[in-house]
Amino acid sequence: MSIFQETESNVMVYARSFPVTFTRASGEFLYDQNGEQYLDFLAGAGSLNYGHNNPTLKAALLRYIENDGITHGLDMHTEAKARFLEAFQRNILVPRDLDYRFQFTGPTGTNAVEAALKLARKVKKRQNVVAFTNGFHGVSLGAVAATGNRLHRGGAGVALSNVTRMPFCGYHGQDVDTLKIFEQQLNDPSSGLDLPAAVIVEVIQGEGGLNTAKDAWLRGLEKICRKFDILLIVDDIQAGCGRSGQFFSFENSGIKPDMVTLSKSLSGFGLPMAVVLIAPELDQWAPGEHNGTFRGNNHAFVTAAAALENYWADDSFALSVQRKANIISKALKSISDRHGNTQLRPRGRGLMQGLACPSGEIASRISREAFTRNLIIETSGNRGQVVKCLCPLTIEDKHLQDGLSRLAESIDAVLKTPVSAAS
Repeated sequence: MSIFQETESNVMVYARSFPVTFTRASGEFLYDQNGEQYLDFLAGAGSLNYGHNNPTLKAALLRYIENDGITHGLDMHTEAKARFLEAFQRNILVPRDLDYRFQFTGPTGTNAVEAALKLARKVKKRQNVVAFTNGFHGVSLGAVAATGNRLHRGGAGVALSNVTRMPFCGYHGQDVDTLKIFEQQLNDPSSGLDLPAAVIVEVIQGEGGLNTAKDAWLRGLEKICRKFDILLIVDDIQAGCGRSGQFFSFENSGIKPDMVTLSKSLSGFGLPMAVVLIAPELDQWAPGEHNGTFRGNNHAFVTAAAALENYWADDSFALSVQRKANIISKALKSISDRHGNTQLRPRGRGLMQGLACPSGEIASRISREAFTRNLIIETSGNRGQVVKCLCPLTIEDKHLQDGLSRLAESIDAVLKTPVSAAS
């Protein structure tokens, strides 16, 4: 461990929570240098929806590398990119009656967000953007301006401007329609709200604490955007690619965003890749106006295409995710019922659920206790108070149940109550 302590920046985070050296991984498991097995309920912060070293995706990548396939291609045409585009169109866009152009950005989610915000401002010729309380959109300057978290914003070192914060769905309680606040300010010429070029929203706020927008709220937000000529951007970087139970987190609401940002699990293999899906009439970029040296990660195209072809050709995979989501929901409700809803409140949707604890300290203690049981699980929320289950979508039922049992035992140990089954 000394090499990390002597050379790595203080900025590292996850290594502090899970202080071992990992050497290999398979499916829902990580293994350390001593051969110890850990059940992974973190999944690369949601970038490993199909598990570690998914054998189908790995085989496709190994064949491609063995045949000297293009690795780095800038934005040149390659066979790997063509296959990805065709697979995405055939398996995702066409069945959902969606029509988008693809912008390949630098290979991180924050770069996709930067591109979407820049394009919205360019198209609408306005500077302001509306983002929501507890939203997280990345930590580069444009994206962190739209991010709510005080720690991340404080790291910018400069003023963060041209973003107005609005209350997310349920922020003032379930009885308060936060969209009325937004629309009233738009209608009032003296509200101080500059007409935004775009609204950027997460349907499920992953880092914000698994706050989930209701379908009716999303439809209302889209209606406001259309009424006031505002572009609607859905940040689906963590909640997308099946994490919510559908490929896109917004599908159940029936909305059609003007732009969608995707990254994390898009490659399916943990390879860096990011895309902005753009309504065709908004594709007003000049050539090279937003670019990046690594916007052509062909290895990621290969594994992404394999994931789309093997998991999204029909609805069977989505249905399996929804079934597993029900297992998690029942387990978390059981834990909550046993300890009391004031102690632990279920949050989230799909395979992106968790429990809100009374404090960040308690949530952190639960995470540490889980690690002693070889369960890797993280926290999120505005005060780090939410214990978040983010296991691979491909996890076997028996291992899912095992992980939930370990979580229940960890919670019982921290809250000092007798252990009982989680499901």
